[in-house]
Amino acid sequence: MKGKLIVIEGLDGSGKSTQEKMLEERLKSARKAFTHIKLPNYDDDACILVKQYLAGRFGDKPGDVNAYAASSFYAVDRYVSYNCYWKEDYLGGGIIIADRYTTSNAYHQLTKTPAGEWDSYLAWLDDFEYEKLGIPRPDAVIYLDMPVEVSQKLMTSRYEGDESKKDIHEKDMEYLMKCRAAADYVCKKQGWIRIDCARDGEPLAPEIINSIIYESIEKIL
Repeated sequence: MKGKLIVIEGLDGSGKSTQEKMLEERLKSARKAFTHIKLPNYDDDACILVKQYLAGRFGDKPGDVNAYAASSFYAVDRYVSYNCYWKEDYLGGGIIIADRYTTSNAYHQLTKTPAGEWDSYLAWLDDFEYEKLGIPRPDAVIYLDMPVEVSQKLMTSRYEGDESKKDIHEKDMEYLMKCRAAADYVCKKQGWIRIDCARDGEPLAPEIINSIIYESIEKIL
């Protein structure tokens, strides 16, 4: 009996980590067993190409590495993560809560392809990871939609004002704006659960967001 894979998505600074911790507390209260995974898994050697890409080794802008090459870097990390760390729990019927997944490539890398090729890229990504590599498809994808202007403030606070700590994705406002537009497209195309996380330029209370998340996946769980 396969388990349930719930993916939490969102641009950097959208509050994923906070929401995952709150969701885990709800699952514990409901006495539901779960495994939490965070991708990319920077502690594993399989993540070396991802780390080099984000550090700017292959170019100091995200667009310097094409969508298919960058997607392959991340796909290797996910393949290793599944087969080495959580496959047994998943196949045993457990609940997997994932901070990012294949779904991150769906909007981050989509920005590097012409609009007319978006559907073909998404089809390639689906086939490559879920069919060719054989990692599980998510049962639900929660996308935390935080305006880029708000997420930038949250990240600056996280890094205590040190902008140099931001990677090539986090520091590129134009790229992040394109990612947000691409994510909106994918949410509609693939039926993700999109949650508005800010109002009037300010983030919503984490408790409000978490209640929406839990209500959205309660039937799946």
